[in-house]
Amino acid sequence: MSSTHHPITKKGSLMEEILDTRGISVQKCYQCGKCSAGCPLSADMDNPPSVIMRHLQPESKVLEEKILKAESIWICVACETCAARCPMEIDIPGVIDFLRERSLSRKLANPKAKNIISFHKAFLDSIEQTGRLYELGLIADYKVRSLQMGQDVALAPSMIAKGKLSFLPELIKGRRNMLSIFGKTLKKKGGIQ
Repeated sequence: MSSTHHPITKKGSLMEEILDTRGISVQKCYQCGKCSAGCPLSADMDNPPSVIMRHLQPESKVLEEKILKAESIWICVACETCAARCPMEIDIPGVIDFLRERSLSRKLANPKAKNIISFHKAFLDSIEQTGRLYELGLIADYKVRSLQMGQDVALAPSMIAKGKLSFLPELIKGRRNMLSIFGKTLKKKGGIQ
């Protein structure tokens, strides 16, 4: 199969969207299972990587919704072990990232993933506001979003004393450029945050 040839997919299917927006052909997966066998978190997943790929292939709305509601897409840490092991060189972390976006935009995210999603949003907010990670701001934002106010509070004083956490963020030069990048990305993705 040439790299410019795209397999026929159903209009509006997730598989078609992944191919059109990311250039990743899910149809190339022949279910060898190497991705799931190598995934360090597959035992904790409701649907390991090979199952996610398989559920996308029939282009069934029922299976697609099942994947968008799965906790697995949020458990993935994008270590890329699956992609490294894939004999078809499929960018599985890219597929998972796409599925996260669709899960959020369709309001289908698994309720068990609430804290993971809160952390992702807090992390991106920190980068958007300062241009780099501001740990104390990240922690505060995460605690407010997740309502985990008391968790790990006892660690803060020693981390501050050791210089691991700073009260003030370090700001990068050209923060307007960073805001522009975030603005363009959010506009391109339809304002999903």
